[in-house]
Amino acid sequence: MSVDSIERKIDIVGIKKKYGRKEILRGIDLTIPFSSCIGILGGNGSGKTTLLSILAGIISADEGSFICEGFDLLSDAKRRRFLVGIIPQKNPLIEELSCYDNLKLWHGRKYLDMDMVKKLGVTNFLNKRVSELSEGMKKRLAIACAVSRHSKILLMDEPSAALDIVAKYVIYNYIREFVSDGGIVILVTHDEGELKLCDRQYILKDGILLEYNFDGDIKKLAKMMGD
Repeated sequence: MSVDSIERKIDIVGIKKKYGRKEILRGIDLTIPFSSCIGILGGNGSGKTTLLSILAGIISADEGSFICEGFDLLSDAKRRRFLVGIIPQKNPLIEELSCYDNLKLWHGRKYLDMDMVKKLGVTNFLNKRVSELSEGMKKRLAIACAVSRHSKILLMDEPSAALDIVAKYVIYNYIREFVSDGGIVILVTHDEGELKLCDRQYILKDGILLEYNFDGDIKKLAKMMGD
């Protein structure tokens, strides 16, 4: 098998997760080509964040695999950390430290991609403490911390929620550029602007992932998620 044929896609296969007797994920299957962005919607408690956390290695799946370049990233932690970045909903930053110190903690000098830091506008406040930043600045810094020069897959949990227009604009542009450079973005979202960035959209409901073609009709989407 050639390198080109391996690198065209990732395969998420049969991901299952149960808490007690409750099945949160009942067998998630998803193939995603590189240079694409997909959106995952779902109600509270539907398992969206659980799925991202499994793909990032934060929690373990009961069953399933996450295949990239011929390797299962669920069992290959070193390769997963090399290829996958996650931006959680909650701020993962150390508030007492400067932005630059946070970046060094996540990457070290060797893997810190200053070009990416510039694209996110973080260089404008590198020496400020995180505690002094706006929510939009913190989110941009969190993305810069999660993504290194070798990242190919970006997992984002509602990245622009509750942010102002300027911060959303910067993040949307970064997502577009990451995808155009050959990366994959998996977005958990309820934001219409984020949905428009996606090549495909899915609804996670009753532990199953269903493809959904978002046409801009929010009422229709809400009914689909609630039925």
